[in-house]
Amino acid sequence: KRIIDPLNPRGCRVVALGTPSDREKTEWYFQRYVAHLPAAGEIVCFDRSWYNRAGVEKVMGFCTEAQYQEFMQTCPEFERMLVRSGIILLKYWFSVSDEEQERRFQARTTDPARRWKLSPMDLESRDRWVEYSQAKDTMFAHTNIPEAPWFTVEADDKKRARLNCISHILSKIPYEDMTPEPLELSPRKKAPSDYVRPPHNEQFFVPRVY
Repeated sequence: KRIIDPLNPRGCRVVALGTPSDREKTEWYFQRYVAHLPAAGEIVCFDRSWYNRAGVEKVMGFCTEAQYQEFMQTCPEFERMLVRSGIILLKYWFSVSDEEQERRFQARTTDPARRWKLSPMDLESRDRWVEYSQAKDTMFAHTNIPEAPWFTVEADDKKRARLNCISHILSKIPYEDMTPEPLELSPRKKAPSDYVRPPHNEQFFVPRVY
């Protein structure tokens, strides 16, 4: 969110795919992600992306062992194909300590604005910290390739993590300085003298609760 907020939504978007449909489950695993890959000049931020299979699906038993092994074998070549086609593929792992993760879980229980982040899946994942860590280590061992390496962001401090990640992205992507030239607005034209605004009682207003 913090990465894309200042960017033009016409050329940058976030993709966070939900649970695959029955039809999608019969497709090539990477197929539903391919449809969201960027064209030239575009930026796509995948939230978790195809690595769901190496993490949550593996730990929670949402895929078979054969599907998991197939992913580990084919994922590196899939990513090499993307890079050869001209896509700049950057993979980030935001590393949070066990203690900090627990602190965040506890904070969400008392904050109504963040309670939605505590899904039943999150609560079960809380008890599988070691399993997720092991899955991550295995994922890195198989998919940390020279063409598309993993970059770890130390993320106990959220603000520093975001800034460090943004700085790193900028160092990896060629871009032009798009700072606009200074702009001075001329005086506004006066409204026509014959224009009369309609009375307020003919309009609907949101109640002033605050």
